[in-house]
Amino acid sequence: MTQAVQTYTYLRSSAVRNSSAGRSLTLETSGGATLTGAAANPRFFHGFLTAPAAAAAALLTVASVAATRYYQPLRPASLDPVVTANGDRLRFESFSGCCGVYARLDVLPEGLDGNNVGHGTTNVDVNHPLREALGLIGATDPLHLAIGPDELAVTTLDGRRVEKRVPLPDRWLRGFAETQVLAAGFDLRIEVSAAEAVRFLRSLPRDSGRFGTRSTQWVVAAGRVLRRTSRPVPGAVCLSGPERLANLQRALRHALALRVYGPPAGTSPTAAVWEVVLPGMRLSLMLSPDAARGFSGEGGVLAALANEHADSDAELVSALLAWEPRIDPAELAEQAGLTTERVRAALTRLGAAGQIGYDTAEAAYFHRQLPYDSGRAEAQNPRLRAARALVAAGAVRLEGGGALVTVDDHVQRVRVGPDGRLSCTCLWWAKYRGGRGPCKHALAVSLCSNSGSVADGRAEDGAGTTVVEGMR
Repeated sequence: MTQAVQTYTYLRSSAVRNSSAGRSLTLETSGGATLTGAAANPRFFHGFLTAPAAAAAALLTVASVAATRYYQPLRPASLDPVVTANGDRLRFESFSGCCGVYARLDVLPEGLDGNNVGHGTTNVDVNHPLREALGLIGATDPLHLAIGPDELAVTTLDGRRVEKRVPLPDRWLRGFAETQVLAAGFDLRIEVSAAEAVRFLRSLPRDSGRFGTRSTQWVVAAGRVLRRTSRPVPGAVCLSGPERLANLQRALRHALALRVYGPPAGTSPTAAVWEVVLPGMRLSLMLSPDAARGFSGEGGVLAALANEHADSDAELVSALLAWEPRIDPAELAEQAGLTTERVRAALTRLGAAGQIGYDTAEAAYFHRQLPYDSGRAEAQNPRLRAARALVAAGAVRLEGGGALVTVDDHVQRVRVGPDGRLSCTCLWWAKYRGGRGPCKHALAVSLCSNSGSVADGRAEDGAGTTVVEGMR
């Protein structure tokens, strides 16, 4: 697995401190991006949380996911959550060590009582002593939240810095990219009361027993209750590796409702978002289609990465973003002078660099800025690298209404269906049927058609999807 070492530098360790005014939760920040550019230790918020116990439990959940590897458990990870300030709210995000669970806590305007929320993205230190302190915060404890250094730390020249050198797998970046693509296709499928949420989530296994990590179930609302089934039915949501929801249980005593988002039920396992509604907050876990399957290999962004037209569009759209809590593609299209379809494709490409997330509760994109190079996700994607190698070798040509891709001593045929989607005769397509993105042969055809290197030319449909003429 490819990794890079990211150094987090904090002025001090995060902590919960007691004072005569109550408890103060100080979250120290590492280097990040703001409206005014890069900052060593940005400050995003200074005020009170309106539901301190619920916020503590939810933040602890996000941190616990970052420290957990659900599939083939190894030693605990030590990765600090990402926090994004969107001007009116705070978002805390993390991935599990296996990249199969994505956690996010959205602290909404009604959950904050303090000065204005800043704009930007950074990492916050959530250490083991802090986790223990968060677990002791009660419902009646006033809790002051400070994200970033206080004034004393800013003016102190000899303040001690806490550094962490953390190996970050490149699959984490691809995970951030894939989750926003998947979530953009989800709709609200189930909503139940807090009491039913507590009953259902506490009925789920906590280990790999009868319904273990390799099991796949579906969940459907039957009146006011949730029922598990062994096969998909209309309105059902996939639940694979149900024990991965165990981390939600620490926040259940503060829950107001449970919402589940997903695609229309099909025959194959799919990802889904499980969201616990809290006072002034939303805590959500997104589960991959299988506990043994990380989000990094879903392939949802490959078409956007292979579309050279979206590259220049992404640069234009990126210049218009400013950590908005809700990105309106239609408004961006008007500002950029592009069609809405091209803006959506550009947002997908920006998501591959970690600049875009998706909020299923509001059915809207949001802006963040992660410390990754813009081309890193593309460079580290093996399917895309293989496709570019095929193009460079001249392995793609059109023949008889279909593209032929020559690989070593055999040939694969790529066809375009009535909906404009590419299919292939290779084993990858036979196994996944497009469920994990295009194969390298289809990607190679897309790259050729984008660059015009296929003899019969190229065309784009109304949705911005590139197709090869003569293959319709």
